[in-house]
Amino acid sequence: MEFAMSCQPASRRTVLRGAALAGAAGLGVAACSPGESARGPVTPTAPVHLGSADEVPVGEAKLYRNDRLLVAQPVKGEFKAYSAVCTHKGCVLRKIEDGEAKCACHGSMFDPATGEVLDGPAGEPLLSVPVRLEGGKLVAGPSA
Repeated sequence: MEFAMSCQPASRRTVLRGAALAGAAGLGVAACSPGESARGPVTPTAPVHLGSADEVPVGEAKLYRNDRLLVAQPVKGEFKAYSAVCTHKGCVLRKIEDGEAKCACHGSMFDPATGEVLDGPAGEPLLSVPVRLEGGKLVAGPSA
């Protein structure tokens, strides 16, 4: 599942054109709110079962693109999860390579263990997501 669309600030021309058309047609103008992309929330709103904790090696991270999540295990038994939606324009991160989580859309790079920006244009870290072990399996997002 791809999430190519993203929320982007509208240009002044787009807003004015949309307002004129909306007024003429009696329609409202919709925009994404903070913490959302064009495809919905950037963090899970329900528990997401990711599979075996053994799939995330100690000192490394795994990208779950379809679930839009990144999970790291910086030290044995400690897991950290982040939204895999880039904070620049809302693209889903493409891959983890050479210890960096990379966004293919505009080149932003993040530290998979901390979510911090390593290289822009993104200016904000990845959003943290709660993650826990349940019977040797990783579950991200809010508790049921």
